[in-house]
Amino acid sequence: MTNGPGAGIPAVSTAILAMSRHLEVRDVLKTIVASARELLDAEYAALGVPDDHGGFAQFVVDGVSAEQWKAIGPLPRQHGILAAMLHNATPERLADVREDPRFGGWPAAHPDMSDFLGLPVADGDEILGALFLANKRCPEDAPSRRDGCGFTEDDERLLGILAQHAAIALTNARLYERSRELTIAGERARLAHELHDAVAQKLFSLRLTAQAATALVDRDPVRAKDELHQVAALAAEAAEELRAAVVELRPAALDEDGLVATLRSQIQVLDRAHAARVSFAAHGVRALPSAQEEAVLRVAQEALHNALRHSGAESVEVTLSRDGQGALLRIADDGCGFDPGAVRRAGRHLGLVSMHDRAGGVGGKLTVESEPGKGTAVEMEVPGG
Repeated sequence: MTNGPGAGIPAVSTAILAMSRHLEVRDVLKTIVASARELLDAEYAALGVPDDHGGFAQFVVDGVSAEQWKAIGPLPRQHGILAAMLHNATPERLADVREDPRFGGWPAAHPDMSDFLGLPVADGDEILGALFLANKRCPEDAPSRRDGCGFTEDDERLLGILAQHAAIALTNARLYERSRELTIAGERARLAHELHDAVAQKLFSLRLTAQAATALVDRDPVRAKDELHQVAALAAEAAEELRAAVVELRPAALDEDGLVATLRSQIQVLDRAHAARVSFAAHGVRALPSAQEEAVLRVAQEALHNALRHSGAESVEVTLSRDGQGALLRIADDGCGFDPGAVRRAGRHLGLVSMHDRAGGVGGKLTVESEPGKGTAVEMEVPGG
């Protein structure tokens, strides 16, 4: 690979476009590191995001296998050359990192590194992290690294351009995650309000019915028995409301289990908690970027909430299938249905605005088909990563 200005700028453009496709901080960090390593043709690349305690909150590497990384051990501390980049915001270009007086060695399993290029990733005065590369690959006909085949001034300039855009991408990802946290907090507040309204009303009815039964036990045992049956029915309804709320409040295990397993688990709980039959099927679904998987999960939850609480459906079918490089989610019920136009005119939205926003936020599309007496079908298409 030739890293002169003519060849480097298109490569930087490609790297910047790759970074802009992601919204999750972890995905952005991985893309920055992989792009930097490819751009400058290095064996190793890493990016560390510092914490407030002398260590790193996140540390992403490229060029090191999972087995090697596990053998290396704990994350590095902010010392030596890394500390210089983080605290002084200064680039570091070294012919041999091992000969620098600040070099403090590395664990036995750490790969051997010589030439080194590092730059801070900064947003104004705030240093977001340290990006560095090691062991520039030499062309077959070039002299050895020690004879001048290490990182050049042009390499430093290109990495500087990449670092500036990396700061923008990382800042955007942080803002996105913060906005998502606020959205989740809002959803939890909504669920808490619904839980209070629904369950409190059931418990109030339960209390009145139990009092009525107590008053009737001696003078009218038959009516008292009827009232006690009503107590049992109200208690079962309250339990259903609680179980459904727990499903929605429980943090989604997307990172650990993936979208298909998470949806299947939540739908199994809903099937047990509600009188309606709730089924799930998945067909050839590929893993999606984390932002898209969360959007699909949240739309599924909102659509299921509508179907189970408002439609009177006896059956709700959820399918998730592969759609090119992306996925298609469909939630169909046999409930009472509604007139989407009338709902919009009345200023009600049944969560439709939220679902449309979630789909659009990840480049997807949401369609809702419904008609009074003929059930409802919600479909969400999302592109692949």
